[in-house]
Amino acid sequence: MNHSISRMIGIMTVLVTAWFATEAGAAVKLANVFSDHMVLQRDLAVPIWGTAAPGETVTVKFRTQAQTTTAGADGKWLVKLEPLAAGGPDKLVVNTVTNEDVLVGEVWVGSGQSNMQMTLGSINKGDEVLVAQVAAAPYPQIRQVQANGTWRVADAKNINSFSALLFAFGLRLHKELGVPVGLMLGAVGGTPSGYWLSEEALKNDAACQALIKKYAATFNYDEAMHRYKVELEKWEAADAQAQKDNAKRPRRPTPPAKAGETSGSKVGNLYEVHIRPFLSYGMRGVLWDQGEAGTALPGVDQFTLMGALIGGWRKEWNEGNFPFIYVEKPSGGGCAWDNTNPVTNKGEEFSALPPQVPNDGQSVETHIKIMTYPNTAMAISSDLGPGVHPTNKSGYGHRAADVALGLVYGQKIEYYGPLYTAHKIEGDKVRISFTHAGQGLAFKHGDKLQGFALAGDDKKFQWADAVIDGDTVVVSCAAVPKPIFVRYAWSNNRRWANLFNKDGLPAIPFRTDQ
Repeated sequence: MNHSISRMIGIMTVLVTAWFATEAGAAVKLANVFSDHMVLQRDLAVPIWGTAAPGETVTVKFRTQAQTTTAGADGKWLVKLEPLAAGGPDKLVVNTVTNEDVLVGEVWVGSGQSNMQMTLGSINKGDEVLVAQVAAAPYPQIRQVQANGTWRVADAKNINSFSALLFAFGLRLHKELGVPVGLMLGAVGGTPSGYWLSEEALKNDAACQALIKKYAATFNYDEAMHRYKVELEKWEAADAQAQKDNAKRPRRPTPPAKAGETSGSKVGNLYEVHIRPFLSYGMRGVLWDQGEAGTALPGVDQFTLMGALIGGWRKEWNEGNFPFIYVEKPSGGGCAWDNTNPVTNKGEEFSALPPQVPNDGQSVETHIKIMTYPNTAMAISSDLGPGVHPTNKSGYGHRAADVALGLVYGQKIEYYGPLYTAHKIEGDKVRISFTHAGQGLAFKHGDKLQGFALAGDDKKFQWADAVIDGDTVVVSCAAVPKPIFVRYAWSNNRRWANLFNKDGLPAIPFRTDQ
C-alpha cells in the first residue's frame, strides 16, 4: 500500500511538473511589435523583448545566434542580438514561439499628422509616379507596421494601406541601398506636436518650461474660461440654427488650456498610443511631417517644442543620437528649378517681385530653425507643390530620402539648397556666404537673380540687386547706401526668389535682422 501510494505520488509529481513546464513555455510572449514579416535593423545590437513566467529561462535564436536570459519577477525579459548583416528571410525563434519571414535591413519611423498618415490608396491618383509604383507591386522587401499591429508586406493586398510619403521614402532607400526596408508608422491627421512627446520630456526640457512659466505669469485661466463659455453659448445657438437650416455647421470653440497643458487633449496622448509601443525597437532614424497644427501648448512655439520632442524620443528610445529628418513647413511657396522633373512637377511657377518687400516669413523661419538641433535635418519642400495636403507625395518622399542618403548613409549627394552661413559688409554692398552650394550657385527663371532685400539701421527693407560671385552673393541697393541687414525669400509665398544650386535645390530663406 505504501509502495502504491509512493508510486502514485511520483506519477503525480511528474505530471504536475510537466504541466507547469508546459504552462511556463506557453507564457513566453514577444512584444506586439515583433511578428511575421518584420524587418530588423542591420549593423546594430538588436533588442528583442517580451514577457514570460517569472524566473523562466528564455532563449532567442536567430541565424547562428542564441541569446539566453531569465524573465524577471515582473515577467519581463530582454536580450540583444549582436549586430546583423542585411538579408533574409530568416526565422526568429523564442522558446516555442516562431516568427517567419524575418528580414534584416534599414528601419525608419514615420510620424506626424495627415501628410504622413495619408495612404497610397487615398493619394496616388494625384501622383502619377506613385500610381506607377503601386501598379508595380509587390515589393517583398518593403514592410510596414503600426503600433499594436502586425508587419505587412507591400504586396497588392496591402500596399494601398501604406503611408504614401513613408513608402516613397522607403522605396528610394531600398533601391539605392539594395537592402530591405522596414517602416514603422505612427501618425494622426490634424494633430499638434504637443500630443507627440511624453509628459516627462516636456517636464524635463528647460527651454519649454521657461516659456511655460513666462506664459503663466500673464495668463488668467478664469478669465479665459469665462470667455470660452460665452463663445460656447453663441456657438450652440449658431450650430442649432445651422442644423435647422441644413447649412454648414460652425466650428466648436476649443476650451482654454492651463499653462503647461495642451488644448483639446492631454500632453503626450498620441505618443503613448502610437510611439511608446515601438520604443527600443532597433531602427536607424525618424522621418517627421507635422507643423500645420502647431503645438497646442500655449506660449510654446514649434521650434522649442520640437527640441523637447526630439531630445525626449532619443532618450526614451535608448538608441543614441539617431537622425531626425523633418519636412519643411509650410508646404510649397517657392518655384522649382525644373517643373518637368518628376520630383518637382507639382511646383509653382516663377513670379515677378511684389512691389513691397514682404514681412511674413516668421512661420517659415521658425520651422527652418529646427534643423539647428543636433543630427536633425530638413527635407526642403518649397518647390514640391503647395497646399495643406500636397499630392506630390513621391516628390516629398524622394527629397526626404536624399537627405537620408547624404546625411546618414554618406552618399555623395547634395540634399540642401544654398544655406546662409555669414555675411560681410563691404562699403555699400553686402557679401553673403553659403554652404551647400553643390555644383555651384545659380539662378533660374527671369533674367537676373532676385529675392534679396537690404535695410539700414531703420530696418526698412528695399529690394536689392544681387550678383553671384563664386560661392557668395554680392547684394546692393541704391536706396540703402549703408546696408546693415539682409533678407532672402523671407515670406510664405516666395515664388519670386530664384537662387538655387546647380543640383536644382532652392536656397533656404534667411534674415540677419533677428
